[in-house]
Amino acid sequence: MSASRYTYLGPEGTFTEAALRTLPEAAPRELVPMVSVPAALDAVRNGEAAAALVPIENSVEGGVTATLDELATGAPLMIYREVVLQIAFALLVRPGTKLSDIKTVTGHPVAQPQVRNWLAANLPDALWESSASNADGARLVREGRYDAAFAGEFAAATYGLEALVTDIHDAENAQTRFVLAGRPARPAVRTGADRTSVVVWLRADHPGALLELLHEFSSRGVNLMLIQSRPTGEGIGNYCFAIDAEGHITDRRVAEALMGLKRICPKVRFLGSYPRAGVDPAEVGPTARGMSDEDFTAATDWIARCQDGRG
Repeated sequence: MSASRYTYLGPEGTFTEAALRTLPEAAPRELVPMVSVPAALDAVRNGEAAAALVPIENSVEGGVTATLDELATGAPLMIYREVVLQIAFALLVRPGTKLSDIKTVTGHPVAQPQVRNWLAANLPDALWESSASNADGARLVREGRYDAAFAGEFAAATYGLEALVTDIHDAENAQTRFVLAGRPARPAVRTGADRTSVVVWLRADHPGALLELLHEFSSRGVNLMLIQSRPTGEGIGNYCFAIDAEGHITDRRVAEALMGLKRICPKVRFLGSYPRAGVDPAEVGPTARGMSDEDFTAATDWIARCQDGRG
């Protein structure tokens, strides 16, 4: 495995690259852009890179399905870090292009819902076509394939373009969450402000099946931060669920919830426990009554005493 290399969703100039460069551990490594999320993650699976940074959730569009699906299938990977980046777009054009010259625009599919209103108000007749990434859209503009691309303003210099309009966003404070995934190993160290990610499959489709799954968390006071259904590819109506829970696998309430899932679900894929970006442990609310590690330890000790005739 090349421990000196990290991959990311490329090409150069993507928001993913900008997010990766905020991580101190990325500074001494070679950062290699890849053409897609699967390509970035497969480089880790086959030993060409130590880790990959990919987008997983957007505050406007929700989960990034390409990443969720790729983490749910293939050789297992684990998440060790996350980065949350504020997102605002610039309209990048070839030098000399005016707004009235723009007939075609491009950008990543996740970008379109974040600029849809601006586009309707300012370029109502422009034709949108999606590109593999926002930076790839900028490359296509440089090559003359499109008149303009929505991308980060920082990508303009890389592709010899100009930012005709900056700070474009339909939703204030739009954010994208990225995750750093590597090969399975021990989870990141517990911080007290953590997230645990899993993918679970239902045993059978019946009334209350999803409720049974959710009960494993709610009965132990574990707060869910994301739940999204994804098709398994095994026919209409067959779904798995990507779930983010508050807490760390070493927290007793989280561990017991995961054990409960393992008992009732045919398949559970653990994707990691890792620090929540930008969240101080002091900001995390108190654990529900009876759900702290001390409460679980006391209950376990009581059971042991009862079994020994000392209850």
